[in-house]
Amino acid sequence: MFIHPSILSADFVNLESELSSISSADAFHVDVMDNHFVPNLTFGPQMVGRLQEVAKRELDVHLMISDVDRWGPGYAELGVASVTFHIEASNNPVELARKIRKIGSRAAVAIKPGTDVSAIEELLVEVDMVLVMTVEPGFGGQKLIPETVAKVSQVRSSLLAKGLELAVQVDGGVTEDNISDLAKAGANTFVAGSSVFRAVDRNAQIDKLRALAKGHHHG
Repeated sequence: MFIHPSILSADFVNLESELSSISSADAFHVDVMDNHFVPNLTFGPQMVGRLQEVAKRELDVHLMISDVDRWGPGYAELGVASVTFHIEASNNPVELARKIRKIGSRAAVAIKPGTDVSAIEELLVEVDMVLVMTVEPGFGGQKLIPETVAKVSQVRSSLLAKGLELAVQVDGGVTEDNISDLAKAGANTFVAGSSVFRAVDRNAQIDKLRALAKGHHHG
């Protein structure tokens, strides 16, 4: 069970101290938004490249950008651990996933709450992780959409049927109240923004979330 705090909830002006306040994280989740695919603007390649130089954890980069076939491989070239693209933004997802992996990052595909799991069926053999968005992408601090929990189960069932051991990530409204349900549904990688950053002791909160996710897991 892996906890990837979203630095979208961090204080960008004091990023270095913010990152040390979440050092018990398994990786840092970095939301790249272009004000086009989603109605918000965050980081670009310069910022991600600099984070890659200073962060003491792997970067899990989530691209919420249009024309991801063109721009996606450049993020892998920064040396980040993992690059997630949206199926809704890619015309050649198989080719994109292969490019990202060839450069040396893990490749992941994301689906928005309204996108059917069938949209990524044939891509499952080409990626290392599936991200099921549990809110509409664009902003932190939203409530998890309950219907998305069933999609997590659907993805995990598809993977089991294909004999694939991929990571299943959830992002959006993950809290201590719902993380064990998400883990039961088949998620093993959890993006948490406000539920980590609003805690006084963020590292303790990360450890608590991880323990809650593991709690249901009898293996």
